[in-house]
Order: sequence, then structure tokens, then C-alpha cells
Amino acid sequence: MTEAYIYDAVRSPRGKGRKDGSLHEVTAARLSAVVLNAVKERNNIDTKGIEDVIWGNVTQVAEQGGCLARTAVLASDFDESVPGVSINRFCASGLEAVNMAANQVRGGAGNAYVAGGVEMMGRVPMGSDGAAIAADPSIAMGSYFVPQGISADIIATEYGFSRDDADALAVESQKRAKAAWDDRRFEKSVVSVKDINGLTILENDEYMRPGTDMQTLGALNPSFQQIGETMPGFDKIALMKYPHLERINHIHHAGNSSGIVDGAAAVLIGNKEFGQQRGLTPRARIKATAKIGTDPTIMLTGPVPVTQKILADTGMKISDIDLFEVNEAFAAVVMRFMQAFEVDPSVVNVNGGSIAMGHPLGATGAMILGTLLDELERSDKETGLATLCIGSGMGAATIIERV
Repeated sequence: MTEAYIYDAVRSPRGKGRKDGSLHEVTAARLSAVVLNAVKERNNIDTKGIEDVIWGNVTQVAEQGGCLARTAVLASDFDESVPGVSINRFCASGLEAVNMAANQVRGGAGNAYVAGGVEMMGRVPMGSDGAAIAADPSIAMGSYFVPQGISADIIATEYGFSRDDADALAVESQKRAKAAWDDRRFEKSVVSVKDINGLTILENDEYMRPGTDMQTLGALNPSFQQIGETMPGFDKIALMKYPHLERINHIHHAGNSSGIVDGAAAVLIGNKEFGQQRGLTPRARIKATAKIGTDPTIMLTGPVPVTQKILADTGMKISDIDLFEVNEAFAAVVMRFMQAFEVDPSVVNVNGGSIAMGHPLGATGAMILGTLLDELERSDKETGLATLCIGSGMGAATIIERV
């Protein structure tokens, strides 16, 4: 089988997903074009050699609808001969786009792809596309549907994580993110966003709150307790599925959950021939990819079974992985991963995560893969694993090796 290599990975800064966020006036197509153009310019490639652009995007309505991937190509400096396809695997869409591209290369269907994703959460609100699993009673009742925040609190209850545990992880995420920015660890991958006059709109992640401490977080009310305990009574639905739990311990709030932000990311993936013909040196090999379905009620435990699957597929052990990026959708997701595999926290999300910097749904998977690659190079380590939990009960993972 042909090997698939990562030649480059770029991302935008994450902007606050609000009307006063720096990227609020930038459309999804425009921000996608920014990172696509960065890939083209940084690698000096004739884009006629790109087989396809595979683009993750969760809320595919309004300006993010209509095959945004193709729109992004046309909004960029890519040749119009490059097609585009939009995909939606919820929070893992950006990583799944990369995995699909890598497997196309490995299967011989083209020499090179650009994959990644975008989400402008301040312009196209999360959930505005609707969802049958939530809105159709015949499906919602059968799957014991609850909102993701309730699912995160179920994980905390089931596996014994306290509010202090979650807040401590959140504080550490903020500290690590600040240290990474202060040490310019993201400089290699983050591309500034400029307006039509060439003036910089944003060049740093703006969601971060580096002054966060345990006292600050302790003052916040649980975000999901009210919808859990009052109508429509999601806690009761959860307890029907998990009757061994006496009650749901609501520990998650805005400070220990991922932030709502705008952002985009792109990864250049190709075979060895693609790089040799253009004088490009691969930075990493995509060793393996995996996805899995999981319990749709607790929903967010996917990183554990998908990691078990990808390790089994490759014949690897958890100790063979040097660094981990586990998306910080909620604090309990990362804590459960570390608990399940007895992983040292010092090698998980070394540079902070989505609690500190935000989670632009369709882009995050590609973002954390790029962060993982940069950190492998910076720390001179060899092998890394990126994984995300996914709505409706799924998980996705990718293992990369430096070359």
C-alpha cells in the first residue's frame, strides 16, 4: 500500500465565536480560503496537482452550506480544476477529513489532497441545522438522547470525577496554552488573518483566559444542571439508561468545557512521489486511522474504544505513543481517557486544548493534529495519537510518526 505523508499543517488563530469576536466579519468560505492559500504559498505548489479538498464542517446551513468545500476552493487561489467535498462527523470532522484524504492516497486514488475544516460558530450557531436524533421523538426516545453537556456529566458521575478534578484540568489547560504562546510554539502553523486592505485582523488565539484559577472557576454555576433536573428532565432519561447511578453529578460549566470559537485548519497530504516531484520533505507519516460507534447517550467516551481499536489494528501498545492530543470538549472526556489508559498527564495536550483556546467544531480535528506534529518536532519525539469524542456516540483517531 502507498504511504501517506503530511507535508504541511496550518491553522488560523481561534477567534471568539461572538459578535465582538475578531473574526466575526469573516465568512467560513473566506477563512477557509486563508488557510488553503497558506498551504499553496508556503509549499509553492501548482494546485492542479491536488486531487481534492476534503473539508470538515458541522453546521452545514446558510453560508456554511452548499458544499462549502467547493466554495472555499473558488474563493481561494486554488485552480478551479480542484474539486471539493464537505463532510460532517461532528466534532471530529476535521480529523476525519484528514483520515479520508490519507486513505485515498494510501489506496492510490490520487497523489495529494488538502484536508481540514472550518467552523464560524459566531456567524452560524451550533445546532441551527437541526438534528433528527434530537428532534424526532421516535429516534430520540429509542436512543435515550440527552444533550452533550449532560453526557459529560454522566461520564463524571460514572467514573468518579469531581468538580475540583475538572476545574484543575481546566486551569492546567489555560496555563499550558499561555506557556505555548509565550514560547512561540504555534508560530510554525498559525497564519494571520488579514482584511481586504492587508491589515491584520487576528494573529493570536483570543479566547484564552490565562488568569483563570480554581477560585475563578469555583464561582461558576454548573451549565447543565437546570436542563437536567427540570423539564424536559434529561437526568431522568439518563437514569433510565443507567439505573445504577443514583443521580447525575453536574460538574461541567463554561470554564471546564470547550469554548465557542471561529477557526479553520488545513493539512497537505500526499504520497512520496508528490513530494519528490516538488522538492517537498514530508514531516510525518500517517501510520493509521480509525473510527468507531459508541453508546449514544453517554456519547463522549469514544476516544477510549477508538484508541483501543487503532492500537489493535497496528499491533501497538499505549506505551508506544509518545504524545497524545485528546480534544478537550469537556474536562471529563480527557480525564476518562487518561484514567482508562493510565496515561501520564504530562504527555496529554502538552500545549493546552479546547478548554483554553476553543473548539471550532469542523476545524478542531485538523488543528490538534497539526499541534501534535509541531510538538513531536519541538520535543524530538517520534509517535503521536490524536483523538476526539463525537456527538451521537462515535470516536475517531489518527496515529502519526515523524519521518
